[in-house]
Amino acid sequence: MLDNIGRSLSDSDMQIILVMVISTVVSLALGFAVSLVYRFRSAHSHGLAATLVLMPALVQVIIMLASGNIGVGVAVAGAFALIRFRSVPGNARDIGHLFFAMGLGFVTGLGYLFFAFIFFILIGGASLITTVTKFGQGEQNFRILRIKIPENVDYDELFDEVFKKYTRSADLDNVKTTQMGSLYELTYTIQLKSASMTKAFIDELRVRNNNLGIMLSRGRRDMEDL
Repeated sequence: MLDNIGRSLSDSDMQIILVMVISTVVSLALGFAVSLVYRFRSAHSHGLAATLVLMPALVQVIIMLASGNIGVGVAVAGAFALIRFRSVPGNARDIGHLFFAMGLGFVTGLGYLFFAFIFFILIGGASLITTVTKFGQGEQNFRILRIKIPENVDYDELFDEVFKKYTRSADLDNVKTTQMGSLYELTYTIQLKSASMTKAFIDELRVRNNNLGIMLSRGRRDMEDL
């Protein structure tokens, strides 16, 4: 049976298969490299890291099989639709690397293997530089502050002087009752002037809230989630 299959394949078919195999191997290698760039010195999704290895090869096979007929348009649209595979929203960095891997798949699918390597070096290098230099992060010092106060205390201007002294901004996000209504819990998003002032900041807050519970946790105010 295998002999019959071998005879049914022409020389041109064998060349096409060989090209596809070589392109797929190159795509997998580039996908693995993209995954390493994505994981470099950054918190990452393990599932996405594995998917980035496969994504260039998946897109490349779709493009190569559909090349030369009207199915190319459908294949391209379907390949981009693959980005919807994630069940939870990713952040901008995740999606950027996903598009990076898909772009490599398009290039290798069109047969431009050398240009795929150039593409990877340029975009991958730029990604590594932004990671190493922490480009765009800055020292924001945003924190989530939760303060408990007695229910008979007016909280509107209670902490204004402390906030003015230690923070650049302080926004009241949420107010709720706790302890059977005997306490209020206030939730603020604040931006500290300096992280080294945290202890002094909390000590002054304790004086004003009768030494009730205070929780200060890390928070971020950005538009990273897409």
